[in-house]
Amino acid sequence: MSVPEHRRIFGEHLRELRRDRGWGSQESFAHHVGMDRTYVSGLERGRRNPTLDVIVKLARGLEVTPADLLAPITSTS
Repeated sequence: MSVPEHRRIFGEHLRELRRDRGWGSQESFAHHVGMDRTYVSGLERGRRNPTLDVIVKLARGLEVTPADLLAPITSTS
């Protein structure tokens, strides 16, 4: 399965923000935001396509805005 570029970029940025904010494991972060670890893993690998509700939940858990979470995605991504 080919991963769309914008989802790959989103996932890499999510992983980077998670780690930068001290959430070393996907499991602990997933618990913090009320999601399953496998779902967070799928997001970080670009395999899952998050809804707006999920983006907001992730942003709150990372203490960033939803726009910050989406910032690396450009119109050409």
